[in-house]
Amino acid sequence: MDLVLAIKAVIMGIVEGLTEFLPISSTGHLILAGSLLDFVGPKVKVFEIAIQTGAIFAVILEYRARIVQACSGLLTERKQQRFALNIIVAFLPAAILGVIFAKRINEKLFAPVPVAIAFIVGGFLILWIERANRLGQHKIRVESVDDMTPLDAFKVGCAQAFALIPGTSRSGASIIGGMYFGLSRTAATEFSFFLAIPTLLGATVYSVYKARALLAMADLPLFLVGGVAAFISAFLCVRWLLRYISTHDFTFFAYYRIVFGIIVVLTAHYGWVVWAE
Repeated sequence: MDLVLAIKAVIMGIVEGLTEFLPISSTGHLILAGSLLDFVGPKVKVFEIAIQTGAIFAVILEYRARIVQACSGLLTERKQQRFALNIIVAFLPAAILGVIFAKRINEKLFAPVPVAIAFIVGGFLILWIERANRLGQHKIRVESVDDMTPLDAFKVGCAQAFALIPGTSRSGASIIGGMYFGLSRTAATEFSFFLAIPTLLGATVYSVYKARALLAMADLPLFLVGGVAAFISAFLCVRWLLRYISTHDFTFFAYYRIVFGIIVVLTAHYGWVVWAE
């Protein structure tokens, strides 16, 4: 494997791991990072999705006890059955819409400027939701993931579906959407983590299958390097985020999205940075 490609894969993996579970869009950051690194093309799009698997293993490791508990009680415990049902229900909207619109989204929206616009719009939405929370306009109905109903899960799943637009943020859409629909910040964040497991694994399998003609065994080391880097950075990020939300809201991430998005739009408009498509 070429050393320069390996370094690019590590950088992309770190970007994926650090941004996957924050409300700032991992896909958007990967598109921008790949553009700056001149790491672009159809195969790279598959790489960007596939290395999400590394981030998912970080969540599985962090919540291994809860996942084992859910699996072991699936046939006998009502609580675990409802938890599994909620994950399935929340997974379906993005899965169905993703299959229908994936090709068009890949062709039209996987580019720096559309991503930057989604950054800005998403940032203002987060500010709006957080302001409503501070004013008490959204009452918390669900304190814990275990208190969620299938209807709650479906609403979060519909919110997550907006993240099919690159730059929106899957975690941001599901967390902020969950809070809008009455989940506590902790419940929305944890459910977003659990929902990421089938969502990102499903996206990886689907993407790799659709692009199987482009891939070869020689690509495997590059994908592994990126996946390992994503796993390590995501594990650290998940632990940090759980501590962060205990005392902070998401306003900082909203301003980050807006400022970063404006910078990308301006640099593209004035030609200060040549963003590769």
